[in-house]
Amino acid sequence: MIRSGPLALLHTSPVHVPVFDALRDEAHQGLELRHLVAEELLVRARSEGPHAVADEVRTLLDQAVVQGARAVLCTCSTIGAVAERAGPRVPVLRVDRPMAAAAVAAGPRVVVLAALESTLGPTVALVEEEARRAGRPVDVRTVLVEGAWALFEAGDTDGYVRRVAAAADAVTGADAIVLAQASMAPAQRLTATSTPVLSSPRPGLAAGAQAARDGQPGRAIHAE
Repeated sequence: MIRSGPLALLHTSPVHVPVFDALRDEAHQGLELRHLVAEELLVRARSEGPHAVADEVRTLLDQAVVQGARAVLCTCSTIGAVAERAGPRVPVLRVDRPMAAAAVAAGPRVVVLAALESTLGPTVALVEEEARRAGRPVDVRTVLVEGAWALFEAGDTDGYVRRVAAAADAVTGADAIVLAQASMAPAQRLTATSTPVLSSPRPGLAAGAQAARDGQPGRAIHAE
């Protein structure tokens, strides 16, 4: 049995650190997490596009490997695809890939909710990629939750998740609702809709834990 090595997490907000620590304590006790927080990556990716930060992402991933990480989990949906492609000598996973696979399995009508416009394109592309891999049809619609990110930036996390939950409850004609950003996950508990509402932190960390144990990415985390 291969012993689990450290899992590095690349964040673009420090709010994710306690979230993933709590999930580790709940379901993956003994897994060592090493957090890398680079808020400037999201700022630049929003203004110039995700590919503008590819070199910086690659440098951080190399740093994680040098420091002993056996796998890296990128928790930012905006730069997730860039991180996957920049992967060094260890598996690099994007936190939202398992969620996208679950959305495709739920049915062809997928609605992506995001608080940041820069997240919509990468998430839609990911859902469509998972649909192609699964050989399933998919029709992806997007909803930008107006005003939500301003609440997040102001530190009003309760108002932020309530607004996201309200937006999810307003969705009709969907087989699955995807909460595109990891920070949206708490809204999942506040929704009243009968449509499955999916978030990324829990399944994403599970995939990261497996990669840290096995040292290689599985099918669900392969990047095309």
